[in-house]
Amino acid sequence: MPRTVAAEEQDGRQGNEITCLIVDDHEVVREGLRLSLSRAPHIRVIGEASDGAAAVALAERRHPDVVIMDVRMPGMDGLEATKVLSESAPDVAVLIFTAYSERSLLSRGLESGAKGYILKEAPHQTLLRAIEKVVAGEGYVDPALMPSFLGSRGDEMLTTREREILQLLADGMSNADVASRLFISQETVKSHVRHILTKLEADTRTHAVAIALREAIID
Repeated sequence: MPRTVAAEEQDGRQGNEITCLIVDDHEVVREGLRLSLSRAPHIRVIGEASDGAAAVALAERRHPDVVIMDVRMPGMDGLEATKVLSESAPDVAVLIFTAYSERSLLSRGLESGAKGYILKEAPHQTLLRAIEKVVAGEGYVDPALMPSFLGSRGDEMLTTREREILQLLADGMSNADVASRLFISQETVKSHVRHILTKLEADTRTHAVAIALREAIID
């Protein structure tokens, strides 16, 4: 039986079902995405929008688990819509759906609050993995986009303690959890996190974790 909006707001998703909102100004792209996702029994598309403003309104009303967001759209673009949603509906994960030529916009996307990035030409299984990762609260970057994130980064840049803390963050721990596990203060944890972000040139903890996972700095 379909869930009510109230149930979605209260419980998020039930069972293993993931609800998605597709946002792209090209109907053929939306149709292709919808058909691709229909092949996954645990994913349900609950709406579509052709611009950022409509996406925000629909996401705030229907509370999908994830919004698959195009970048370039008329009116409010995908990055601005993502920023609005990160404030008005923080429980909704945004997965930027981008063309490879737009990789220069990824840093702006991180600042806007996106949880992941997937190329429009990505294989079906890559798309599903990206959706599942961001809904689980993890960051995800399409492997083909990683060169855009990586420069001279690597595990040699991080101290043993920093790698240890990054691994715990990847496991979903809060600063307080990390402090308790390592018997250090929360302020010390925050200081280490700042150093990690600087060394990896990451804008957020999610971004840092995504970089570290892709570079095998952490498991």
